[in-house]
Amino acid sequence: MNLLPSPSLRHLALLALPAALLLGGPAQASEAPASAVFAGGCFWCMEEAYDKVDGVLATTSGFSGGHTENPTYRQVVAGGTGHAEVVKVDYDPDQVDYGTLLYVFWRNIDPFAVNRQFCDQGDSYRSAIFPMNDEQRAQAEASREAVADRFDREIATEISDFDAFYPAEDYHQNYYAENPVRYRFYKSSCGRVDRLEDVWGEEASASSAP
Repeated sequence: MNLLPSPSLRHLALLALPAALLLGGPAQASEAPASAVFAGGCFWCMEEAYDKVDGVLATTSGFSGGHTENPTYRQVVAGGTGHAEVVKVDYDPDQVDYGTLLYVFWRNIDPFAVNRQFCDQGDSYRSAIFPMNDEQRAQAEASREAVADRFDREIATEISDFDAFYPAEDYHQNYYAENPVRYRFYKSSCGRVDRLEDVWGEEASASSAP
């Protein structure tokens, strides 16, 4: 199925523009907030996906995986920085675990696409997981093996150690909510929804694990 409409759709859309409670004694200490970084193509879409997940505290669009410090959006999409568009997910481990975030990640990407996601092409739109510690890496690798076994084919998604995260410009943050009409047009025209359903069926765009 060819889902490669004009990559200019994204640019058309751009034209718009914990404290513990002490109740009669020491409270049980909660686990500190944690972070995870995922590249799933357009970071607007990945923000929307993770904002629906119970236990996610915040999402931030940005860039990871490259060699240029403090890159701009234009530099990244032009190529040469090595970065991918990513979303940094801050979450409460008492409410949601990393395994659930991985489940959501896979069901919001095309794991077979090489250096692209849907209509967006280039290595900045590659899919990738950036584990921030050994435990995250072990779970990420196990999840990729499970996806490969499920489909019995090679998975293009990379797993790369986390190095740095650079937030994207302010106008990219929460774009899907602040520019809903243009965002919906972009997402629909890019073929994201249809392709996810082709790959994942009823699990497409999941916001929780079963």
